[in-house]
Amino acid sequence: ARRALSAGSAQVERIERRCLELFGRDYRYSVIPNVHGEICAHYPRHIVLLERDAGASRDSYESNVQVGKLQDLINRSKMARCRGRFVCPVILYKGKHICRSATLAGWGELYGRTGYNYIFSGGSDDAWADAEDISEEDSALRNADTQLFDKVRGHDIKLLRYLSVRYICDLMVENKKVKFGLNVTSSEKVDKAQRYADFTLLSIPYPGCEFFKDYKDRDYTAEGLIFNWKQDYVDAPLSIPVSLTQSLNIDWSEYQSWDLIQQTQNYLKLLISIINSDDDSGLLVHCISGWDRTPLFISLLRLSLWADGLIHTSLEPSEILYLTVAYDWFLFG
Repeated sequence: ARRALSAGSAQVERIERRCLELFGRDYRYSVIPNVHGEICAHYPRHIVLLERDAGASRDSYESNVQVGKLQDLINRSKMARCRGRFVCPVILYKGKHICRSATLAGWGELYGRTGYNYIFSGGSDDAWADAEDISEEDSALRNADTQLFDKVRGHDIKLLRYLSVRYICDLMVENKKVKFGLNVTSSEKVDKAQRYADFTLLSIPYPGCEFFKDYKDRDYTAEGLIFNWKQDYVDAPLSIPVSLTQSLNIDWSEYQSWDLIQQTQNYLKLLISIINSDDDSGLLVHCISGWDRTPLFISLLRLSLWADGLIHTSLEPSEILYLTVAYDWFLFG
């Protein structure tokens, strides 16, 4: 998909045009240009900002987001998340933005993209804190480190606030992704400076693409297929504020015994109940890179809301299926 997009082939252009046409049936929208991957090499070349229902009357739901301001915030915040996959609005429902992204870039990835010299300075964003004896040079590095995180994550938070996102659903089964001994990515829930404390954080761990090999090997049968939660790297427990689970009648303490079907159903029920709540807050869904588990749940939300006649109301079944496979999966890399 990525090679095809960067080549800008005629087939990709046809898919892009078709997606814009399908969005345009029901919505007024703006496009954020990303033709040469200048904002993000792994995102669509035409990023759609849905603004309001096309046939809507004046008093109906409308997004308060302006495309110019959004573009500015994106440009400032795109370093904050893994692979530059910033918080991006993809579904508009009752004036609320449902967004997708990757998780936060950790020390390893951030410095990998801002200057390789830091990578070899011997630590990670948490390793500093544990050192008993910090030399002056280390201390300076640590301060620079904290300042960079403050700045980059500060821009990410401004973007989330501008999109009125309050709920962040994190599908990672680990708190941090470690590669070559470096914290390459991190999660909002373990941000040591508590920068994300004002958001409602939900840790809803869901098996990643590695697990889907098991699904394939079982001839794509998900009934009775249960993830092994006892593996060393799995350290993110399920954590959801009680206020969001009361109405759902699900025993969340049982989540490690659910098969893939139950787990997917229960998480989808949770996401739908959040976006149906009375407040006008948006939702962010992400895993690590934002390109396996993330589009799975974005697709399920888009299809479910469409099936209930709440979004994309003029699309036929084949058209909504095309839109979600083409836009949510293929064009998002």
